[in-house]
Amino acid sequence: MGSYLVRRFLLMVLTLFGMSVLIFVMLRLVPGDISDILVNAAGIADAKEKAKIAHELGIDQPIHVQYAQWIGGLTRGDLGYAYVSERPAIEEIAPRIPISAKLAGMALFFAVLIGVPFGVISAVRQNTGLDYFLRVISLSGLSLPSFWLGLLVLMASVHWFGTIPIYSNEPRSFLQEVALLSIPAAVVGFRSSALIMRLTRSSMLEVLRQDYVRTARSKGASEVSVNYDHALRNALLPVVTIIGIEAAFLVGGLIVTETVFNIPGVARFLVEAILWRDYPIVQNLVMLIAFVVVVVNFLVDMAYMALDPRIKFAE
Repeated sequence: MGSYLVRRFLLMVLTLFGMSVLIFVMLRLVPGDISDILVNAAGIADAKEKAKIAHELGIDQPIHVQYAQWIGGLTRGDLGYAYVSERPAIEEIAPRIPISAKLAGMALFFAVLIGVPFGVISAVRQNTGLDYFLRVISLSGLSLPSFWLGLLVLMASVHWFGTIPIYSNEPRSFLQEVALLSIPAAVVGFRSSALIMRLTRSSMLEVLRQDYVRTARSKGASEVSVNYDHALRNALLPVVTIIGIEAAFLVGGLIVTETVFNIPGVARFLVEAILWRDYPIVQNLVMLIAFVVVVVNFLVDMAYMALDPRIKFAE
């Protein structure tokens, strides 16, 4: 068990290092930079002035020097300066992280709360009217784009209630913030819940056909015991994987939703920084998303050990 944890942790560190190199190099390969944008915005045609701006921003240095400075700053908690706002990048990013984290967490909570129980019910009630109904709902969730569903929700809210549920003002309390984020979280989580529901159903059906499940029934075990004690725990392994993938996707996949509902989160800010070629903001936000994805995969591996005891003793 200890060696497994060490291997997974070292793999996580190695993956983060590779991602940091890839993110940094890919950003520098994009045509144009922040000095071009600043020069064009100021109407400067002098090449010397452009070189001076590039020198002040530090983007005229060799790429390996820029990378070393960036990584060194990350280890000290210094993310550099945002070129557009001329403020420390951490001051621009930090207030937006909790907003996106709450939205993604609520969306994932909604997806798991709806997807897993309904997937189990659909499998246990296979080929019944309830099963067909839940399958139609899950297919609808996979077919409807989140941004389109969000627009429908906004139009329906205006038509029925005369108000728009967008993040227009700073919430005054935690409950008000939950209320503001619950609608976009449900919109985003609807697709994830549909995916989790379908995978839970197929995984449960596969497990329910196994010999040990039939043996448990032949020994007189109740349906509740067979379905939840014997089948569900073994069926959860692929479900945990997809939950981890969806959690990672939600962190970086909220761009359209945050834009539609006017939520000042990380994903929306990332798009704005890309448009301005604001390297410190872009590379730090992309690195943050990569870090969350890698950590979520590590936590999924830890969940595997809890669900499957064989992994604990694997060497």
